[in-house]
Amino acid sequence: MNWNKRDTVRTVIILCGVVLFAYVLFNFDKVSSMFSWLINILMPFVIGFAIAFVVNVPMKGLEKVLFKNKDSRLYRFRRPVCLILSFLCIIAVLTFAITMIIPEMSKTITMFAEKLPLAMDDIQRKAIKLMKDQPEIVDKIKSININWDALISNVVGIVKNGGSSVLSSTFSIASSVVGAVVDVLVGLFFACYILAQKETLEKQVKGVLYAVFREEKADRFIQTCVLADKTFSKFISGQCLEACILGLMFFITMTIFRIPYALTVSIIIAVFALIPVVGAFVGCFAGTIMILVEDPKRAIVFLIIFVVLQQIEGNFIYPHVVGGSVGLPSIWVLVAVMLGGDMLGILGMLIFVPLFSVLYAMSEEYVVKRLRDKGISWRKYNLACNIPEGRWNGRLDEECASDVSNVDAGQTGTNESSAPGSTAGSGNSGKNNTSRNNTGRNNIERNNTGRNSNRNKNYKKRKK
Repeated sequence: MNWNKRDTVRTVIILCGVVLFAYVLFNFDKVSSMFSWLINILMPFVIGFAIAFVVNVPMKGLEKVLFKNKDSRLYRFRRPVCLILSFLCIIAVLTFAITMIIPEMSKTITMFAEKLPLAMDDIQRKAIKLMKDQPEIVDKIKSININWDALISNVVGIVKNGGSSVLSSTFSIASSVVGAVVDVLVGLFFACYILAQKETLEKQVKGVLYAVFREEKADRFIQTCVLADKTFSKFISGQCLEACILGLMFFITMTIFRIPYALTVSIIIAVFALIPVVGAFVGCFAGTIMILVEDPKRAIVFLIIFVVLQQIEGNFIYPHVVGGSVGLPSIWVLVAVMLGGDMLGILGMLIFVPLFSVLYAMSEEYVVKRLRDKGISWRKYNLACNIPEGRWNGRLDEECASDVSNVDAGQTGTNESSAPGSTAGSGNSGKNNTSRNNTGRNNIERNNTGRNSNRNKNYKKRKK
């Protein structure tokens, strides 16, 4: 058996992987503790990177709007000014949302606890009146007697018992809270340094990549990072814009129909709408409870309004605002939300949608290149998947991009030639266009065959 350098390296990598897997399997406790220790060390930097990524979206927009003239004397102050304004805008939005939501929610819970016994008695009286012809059912309804004083005392006892256990572990809770606050503060400083010197860091990282890896691998990694950056940025901006539009729609509609808590419920729905797919329904549940305590009939009207506005938002607003920017089909959005929610909770729901979009785009790119390598026409795949125009700008090499553009042009010509003509001359021109498109496809297939034969020859030479 002839061994070359590549086979030797591959065998060594496989043996090292097997040894590492066996070590992790037999020392799982040590590895898990080491992994958690490493996560605790890196957590401030992870938080800082996440904060920097989120704040970078409004900061870039402010720089484009406020500092258009590069020759201005104030242009050198664009970064600190826009960075401070971005943090102030985010803090103002969060403060406004919290001050509007928390007091109203606490007030609603108090009113709900006060009105619940009266509402239950009213329901019991109406049920007895409705079932007056069924004495057995009436007796069972009358036998239902809830002792609200005993229920409240039990709840208070549970709270006291829980409070004693909480007090016994006050030191551990306080230490964890202090640790979390320290991580966030360190992450904020780290985020400020990243945003202030992001161009310098970008040049340094690119220099290290090109120095360590081959040029093709470095280009591939940089292209993937650029795609991820664009996808995540568009998702964040699109999701925020969609949440604002939805909240404004609810506020206007609820004000027109004179539904109570219009502003508070609209803010709740807008905040929860940042979570894809399921967020608006969580906001609807919270808003329904608030309105139900005040006026049950208005709560039914609110549910009808929610269904109508949700259909408008899902069919017209979301596909154009968020769906187009992410480029992910609806089925994969649902899968991303479910997996992210199970693994990381609300944070996972926010992260997994753009992450799946990046993986989806990379898988499409891989399929396109494999089709080109096998000499299969791009048309077979394009007709099945309906790839949007301009998807592969800067992502494919020149040969594959020319194949895609040529076949797309041929497909456009075929569609134009298939349009019904009013005269015989238009029919003849359609036939001529079809023959030209067929000739173009044949040329593309010959080019693909020639490229494949050249690749096979080059591969055989390398093997020799």
